[in-house]
Amino acid sequence: MKLTYIMTLILLGLVSCPTGVSAKLAQSINQPQVNIRIQSQRPKFPDNGAPTGRRKGGTSRDDCTPLNMPITALVPGEEIADESKSFLAFTISEYPTFWVYVPELPKNAIFGEFILQDENDKNIYRTSLSLPRKASVFGINLPHNSQSALKINKNYQWYFKVFCGNPQQMSEYFYVKAWIQRLPLNSYLESQLKRTQSREYATYALNQIWQDALTNLATLRRSNPNSGIFTEDWTLLLKDIGLAELATVPIVELKSDEKAITESK
Repeated sequence: MKLTYIMTLILLGLVSCPTGVSAKLAQSINQPQVNIRIQSQRPKFPDNGAPTGRRKGGTSRDDCTPLNMPITALVPGEEIADESKSFLAFTISEYPTFWVYVPELPKNAIFGEFILQDENDKNIYRTSLSLPRKASVFGINLPHNSQSALKINKNYQWYFKVFCGNPQQMSEYFYVKAWIQRLPLNSYLESQLKRTQSREYATYALNQIWQDALTNLATLRRSNPNSGIFTEDWTLLLKDIGLAELATVPIVELKSDEKAITESK
């Protein structure tokens, strides 16, 4: 329960975290003061005024069977009227994992596509995916090669599409779009991560590195399905960006062949 309480404080401080409050948070988890200098140099989390995307993919298309819930990119964002914006997320990884929610799909919608582009719309990575039929949250991994590696301080946009039928024949699809930027790993943050290896997501969250906080906690929750702490912290993390309704959805993993899918129990 102590970690969940700490996580609550961390998440509440993400949007606006003055220096004094941030220092107290760091002390509460027996760590030195968080790197406030770096934190203050970056835009506030989550609405940072960076390029925005489309966080939710709608529930209907002209030639598509309506979905009971929209496909959703698990990224910071906001809902304005009928528009669902996504905000820029940060990572320190060359090969981050991209997370999406897909609801239960009709029989003719089992194909997906992931596209990563640079800010000039040049494709960095593109792949087709076989999707689970049950409602799921899953991560999409980049191949570890120089072509798909993210460069430091560069913005990248990514798309995830769910086709209504054969993607080679159909032009109708649901989609989400989000932005990501890789930050440099400084020595202070590196030392913090080494000291909190069992809960790196808290350090990432406190430093506003959303993508890695989500990936680390999703991995821990999937591999420790009976952990009340990881389950509660996962709920808090999604609640902080307005996606608490997805906290109980099973987390699945796309294997390296991008077809085999295993579900957490």
